[in-house]
Amino acid sequence: MTKDDVSDLLGQAVRLHQQGRLDEAQAAYRRVLEVAPRQFDALHLLGVIERQRGRPAHAVELIQEALRLEPQQARAHCNLGAALQDLGRVDEALASYEAALRLDPAYALAWDNRGNTLRRLGRPQAALDSYERALGISPALAEAWCHRAIVLHDLGRHADAAASAEQALAARPMYADALVALGHALQALDHYAASVDAYDRALALAPQADTWCARGAALKKSGDLAGALHDYERALAVRPDYALAEHYRANTLRALGQRDAAVAAYRRALALGADADEIRFALAALGEADQPATAPADYVKSLFDQYAGRFDRHLVDVLGYRTPALLDALLRPHLAALPLASVLDLGCGTGLCAPFLRPLARQLTGVDLSQRMLDKAADLGLYDELTCADIGAWLAQRGASCDLAVAADVLVYMGDLAPLFARVRRVLRAGGLFAFSCEALADGDTGRGYAIQPSNRFAHAVDYVMRTAAAAGFTVVDTERAVLRRDHGRDVNGYLVLLS
Repeated sequence: MTKDDVSDLLGQAVRLHQQGRLDEAQAAYRRVLEVAPRQFDALHLLGVIERQRGRPAHAVELIQEALRLEPQQARAHCNLGAALQDLGRVDEALASYEAALRLDPAYALAWDNRGNTLRRLGRPQAALDSYERALGISPALAEAWCHRAIVLHDLGRHADAAASAEQALAARPMYADALVALGHALQALDHYAASVDAYDRALALAPQADTWCARGAALKKSGDLAGALHDYERALAVRPDYALAEHYRANTLRALGQRDAAVAAYRRALALGADADEIRFALAALGEADQPATAPADYVKSLFDQYAGRFDRHLVDVLGYRTPALLDALLRPHLAALPLASVLDLGCGTGLCAPFLRPLARQLTGVDLSQRMLDKAADLGLYDELTCADIGAWLAQRGASCDLAVAADVLVYMGDLAPLFARVRRVLRAGGLFAFSCEALADGDTGRGYAIQPSNRFAHAVDYVMRTAAAAGFTVVDTERAVLRRDHGRDVNGYLVLLS
């Protein structure tokens, strides 16, 4: 076969490939290689077909063989990166994309793929920069707009994420992934009806289990529990081993008052591989497992990372939350010389206590487990220091350096208060104060003095709180009973406590 014959056969293979006729294209590439075993394009594109067929390991072998022949081919480096990423070899994938970009800095798809890898490596800001480089080169690249929407959502910039998803849809109206990204952003903004509409449009194009699950989450947040349950069951019909959908289904059954069905669903979710600590925590709230001493740290972090964008609005406007103001009123009569040298806001969240605490302190420090909540707190400009850490571990590393510690709506994620009280006592200077809120355990609910409620929050008996405080070396200065917030239209009763 002459060189021209090989070229003609390769051209036929490429045309078949472009038409999606993969079997015929694959056979044609192989005929080329029988005659010309070192033909770069045939090796490279045969590797691309292997990836399209879900065989990334073989794709890597073929594309690497091609690159040994012609190492200056940017597109081959980019396709190698995609196959490596399919295999989870993300560091190697990133190196391949960067090799492609050294050869062709104007290669928009490589910038987009590089962003995807950076996102998987937990580097969202670098991923965002990469997507924006892609869009600077190719402003109509729908994939880059869609992926940019996903990372903006990850960064808590939900309005920007929605706008980016809309840009993707302007470039490609029938783009299921962009519709899902739009749905996620709208859901985070509490636009539940609009998010469900976006998910419906995505499901019409690609009925994926993840999309049914996300639609169910939006319906549950909107109060449509029956609709949410239906969607989780649709997700499980598509993917029967979908642990997250079973977990969410269990949560919804529990909210519907179907206790036995919820217990069975939690146990099935556990068997499927759902987060064991979270499942056992939920079962404990239903009396089906031992009561833990605290809520799982990953559960609390995830809860507030997701909640950060709408935390203040939902807590204050929907739940009628007013604990920071109540604690301020409790504290004021007991504060003499102001400002205090150092005040700690434990579990500071987005900084709802900061406007009350800032006038009291020369140095105001906030600590929280959720970086996204801290990012919102930083925007206030009221804290001198913000630290992302587990409160207990952070306190254990400090000496006596504080005049006042405040914990608003924090003890609801702890059952056993003894470790926290001991550590707060350790960081307070002589005469230092500790002010906090806790939810009230129902009368007659005995046992250890605390219990998980159906809300997945701990409530405490006031006599347990007083005994534990005394054992840690505190004196009770003041206590008040108060309505801390509302939940599903009902008052949530609790206590405000000031210790010295």
